[in-house]
This record gives sequence, structure tokens and C-alpha cells, in this order.
Amino acid sequence: MLKLGCMSLSYKDEFGAGKLNLEGFIERAYLMRLDGIDIHTRALDSTEPEYLRKIRMLALKKGIALSYIGVSSNFGKIQDELPEEINSAKHWIDVAAYMGIPLVRVFAAWIPEGDTEEKVWARMIPCLQEVADYGKEKGVLVGLHNHNHGCVTRTGKDVRRIIDEVNNPYFSHILDTGQYVGSPGASGQRGKEDPTLNFYGSIEETADLAVHVRCKIYRIENGVEEWLDYPRIFEILKRVNFNGWLSIVYEGQDVEAEATAVPKAVKYLRSFMD
Repeated sequence: MLKLGCMSLSYKDEFGAGKLNLEGFIERAYLMRLDGIDIHTRALDSTEPEYLRKIRMLALKKGIALSYIGVSSNFGKIQDELPEEINSAKHWIDVAAYMGIPLVRVFAAWIPEGDTEEKVWARMIPCLQEVADYGKEKGVLVGLHNHNHGCVTRTGKDVRRIIDEVNNPYFSHILDTGQYVGSPGASGQRGKEDPTLNFYGSIEETADLAVHVRCKIYRIENGVEEWLDYPRIFEILKRVNFNGWLSIVYEGQDVEAEATAVPKAVKYLRSFMD
């Protein structure tokens, strides 16, 4: 069964202004009749057991699943800084295991100025293998999030190669509908797709690997996402029999407030799920 959630970063402005916290986000998810939420690490006020238990209990009482924790890792850093990145990912895997959250999101690597992709790749893969092994030990899946803007997961082929080289059943894919190169939200002029880069082809390339789909929403003022072709995206997901989480990630704060945009996105995406 397809399930609809929302990422805490969809309310990044309200979180940043102190108008919303994780408890309030869970309440909103409940009022919007969502099935669950994704939590970026910044949304957690603490990792002390008492606080984590409180959040888990609140979500349980509201019937809101906690679907993943998002970690902003970068395994392209210089060698001396990589142990800290690995330990951070392991820490959040421990938090996820404690809270009963089945999935932790990681990024792959950004290429430092003056470095080469080949050297970054050679540093990155052993790190991801170690993190995936730790996830397996703790029973928490590690999900690789595709990303552009200098990250080495620009295309579907990049993502498949990383997953093949890590070669661990506990290392899978979190598919972001707006973050492959060529996307109107991730490349060149915002709002303009570059058809020569075939970003829908990248979605097709990795849809069968996905255990979770981040549904980017950029422009929803009229009730329909204007930058991404969701009828096409849902056809891709249908062809691979995707049966998991769809999570709203709103990034149109420059044109519409989160409080009005996110409920529109809920209604819009539910129409495809029905």
C-alpha cells in the first residue's frame, strides 16, 4: 500500500523561526491525515532517551509512523575528517534503532575544490560500506539519497553504481523526484527543465531500487505541482510496482507559505494514490 508522509524540512521556515517544533509537526501531520513523517536531524531538540521516548510515544498515540531520519553526510571530505562523518551516521543509526525507525538517509559525497571524482569515490565507498554494515548490525536500513549540486549522485547510473559497489542488502535508495541533474529544481535556471539531461530517465533508472520516494513540491499555488510532471512520475513508479512511502518535501517557500502549500500538496499527491 502506498503511504503518504511529509519531511520536516517542508516546514523549515517555521522550524527556523521557532514557530514549530517536532511535537507540533506531528500534530499537523495528524490533522492533515498523513500516514507518517520523515525527520531531519535538525528537527530533534535532543537525542536524550527521555526526549526520544516522548516523541515516539506522541507519534504512536497520533497514529503517525516515523519513516526515516535524514542525515546530511558528506563522505567526500579529506581522509582525516571521514571518521567523524562515519561516527555521525552511526550515531543516527543508533537513534533510529532506539526509536524503532527503520531507515536512515545518507548523502554520498561532494567533490572538494582541486580534488578528482575518482579520488573521492575511492574514499567514499569504504565509508558507505562501513555505515551499511553498522546499519545491518542494528537492523536499520541505510538509504542513499540522489542529489545534484556537485554531489556524485547526479544521475541514475551514479546511484546504481554506488549501490552495486557497496553491495549490502541494508544499503538501498531513497529516490528524490527533484534532485537528479536536469530537474527544474536542481539544475540551471529554477523552473526550467534541461531535456538534454533526461532527469526522468534517471528516475526510471533507479525507481526499482527505491524503498522511499521524496516527492519534491516547488510550485503548488493552483493545487497542481507546476515544475515536476507527477502523472509521469507515478506511471514510472507503477511500472516497477513501488509500494512504499511517498514523502512531501516542499521547497517553494519563496512564493507560498508552508502552512498553505503543504496541505495542497497532500491533496494533490493523494489524488494519484487513489
